[in-house]
Amino acid sequence: KYVLVTGGVLSGIGKGIIASSTGMILKAMGFRVTSIKIDPYLNIDAGTMSPFEHGEVFVLDDGGEVDLDLGNYERFLGVTLTRDNNITTGKIYNYVIEKERRGNYLGKTVQVVPHICDEIQAWIERVANVSVDGVEGSPDVCIIELGGTVGDIESMPFIEALRQFQFRVGTDNFCLLHVSLVPVIGVVGEQKTKPTQATVRELRALGLSPDIVVCRSQLPLTTDTKRKISSFCHVQPENVVSVHDVSNIYGVPLLLHHQGLPNLVLARLHLSRHHHHRSSLSSSSNLELIPTWLADWHQLSVNLDEMQKSTIAPIRIAMVGKYTGLSDSYLSVIKALEHASLEIKRRLVIDWVEATDLEDIPSDESQHHQQHHICEADRNPLAGSGYIDIEPSREEKREKAWKTLKEVHGILVPGGFGDRGVEGMILASSFARSSGKPYLGICLGMQVAVIEFARGVLGWKTANSEEFNKQADHSVVIFMPEISKTHMGATMRLGSRETIFRRHDSKLAKLYNVSPENSIIEERHRHRYEVNPSYVKNMEEKGLMFVGTDKEGVRMGVLELSSHDYFVGTQFHPEFKSRPRHPSPPFVGLLLACWRQEIKKNLNEGALGPMFEKWHMS
Repeated sequence: KYVLVTGGVLSGIGKGIIASSTGMILKAMGFRVTSIKIDPYLNIDAGTMSPFEHGEVFVLDDGGEVDLDLGNYERFLGVTLTRDNNITTGKIYNYVIEKERRGNYLGKTVQVVPHICDEIQAWIERVANVSVDGVEGSPDVCIIELGGTVGDIESMPFIEALRQFQFRVGTDNFCLLHVSLVPVIGVVGEQKTKPTQATVRELRALGLSPDIVVCRSQLPLTTDTKRKISSFCHVQPENVVSVHDVSNIYGVPLLLHHQGLPNLVLARLHLSRHHHHRSSLSSSSNLELIPTWLADWHQLSVNLDEMQKSTIAPIRIAMVGKYTGLSDSYLSVIKALEHASLEIKRRLVIDWVEATDLEDIPSDESQHHQQHHICEADRNPLAGSGYIDIEPSREEKREKAWKTLKEVHGILVPGGFGDRGVEGMILASSFARSSGKPYLGICLGMQVAVIEFARGVLGWKTANSEEFNKQADHSVVIFMPEISKTHMGATMRLGSRETIFRRHDSKLAKLYNVSPENSIIEERHRHRYEVNPSYVKNMEEKGLMFVGTDKEGVRMGVLELSSHDYFVGTQFHPEFKSRPRHPSPPFVGLLLACWRQEIKKNLNEGALGPMFEKWHMS
């Protein structure tokens, strides 16, 4: 059975969350679910894309660098996907061209129809039958999300392939959800249906007719709006589903259930329930009845809402990054922090700090900026004592960044590439080390901690990474010898790798609950550079301990500062395997360490004791 999710009017409308929520509901009802994301761009994968343009690159166990929506699928469905679950135009064309070069088409003219479309359909059917939940046998339902919006020129081959696909698998095995926008224009507050009418009309002209129209809006759709959409979009009124804004994403599956989406999908696909539809009354939600198979998810949503309303001051974490202008660049890190806060039941606030704002300002640049202000004041007739500069100066940005860093409870430095902002990250690491604030460095965040320690403790003032200075006197971070120096795409150390804890009394070893008999963890990696093993002994003699390595003990995976409450770095990306009910240990440790430091300021420690005991942080 296949559920296709398309979108219209504009991108970023929430197709990914709706697709994930639909799959989660079906899984909760007892069906085995897999998912596929189609991205119509020409890139082979997302690995070489800028985070500013595309958001984060999500890494899978098999090393696939994929769209961030696959992260939503894994978090919502609790499955382990592969690189083949992300289809791109580049992959399809590359595969077809390789077949043509091998002579597989026997001299035929290779065309979009039928060859590209046939390959798309074969790819979907093949991947849809691969188990992603660790159980043998094919899944029951495959959720397919088509990226972009209907009408985009690059998605036309996929639209045509999916038009043919509904007949290939049988119309009783194919359900189309079309996600659209119902805006409210002006002060009158009337819900406008024309954008939805237009996008459905365009979709039907291409040969696909939606079975269910899912309407995004700020407020619930009125009965008249549903009736109008039904009339013009060729669906029953009950097949117009209102997905209005909710307080958190965990409320989306509950909203879809309340709108009757599960019954509509089951009826369209001729599926019968695997779980009995027992319901229990929810006293803390406006959704009247919550079925038992959605109870856990409902509790997540309620817990998050209650935490946001809590009168206890939140734990504040400074995210010192290079791509802070787009929060999707760090989506998995944000979700991992959210999962950890749900675990310890403390409200979390992320304070974004652009790494470049922490850096020292050259004196000549500062003088130039002051002169520029004087000239502006002279020229501006509205100047004088009340003159306001709309764009903050470098000095103002730096002052604000450092003020934030000093006020937060903990500091997190995530991954990244390139030298922009690195000196700011090093300064953040230095401040965390010297002030005692809890610190978590991920990938690049671990490497800058090593650079800072070499400079600040070992006295190697020019210590650096080969990524930023190939001629440094002390290259404490080096290029990995097996990595290609000519090709960028899919050439890093990628995917799930083993890390062995060499010290079982370390903080992270306790958080992961490892033992001498079982000291191996598996986490996902994405890096070209590593800590130089030649300098490990020097650093450990001064207290920077590398407590986790690869099997050979050559590649450093985890570092901890022995004299610090919580100064931890991981070469791997723990955020990629964090789940709502199974939070990532390094993130839980960061928040618990922040909480412990609050206790030192005479806050109530009653609730903290059991949580510390659970996570082995005595």
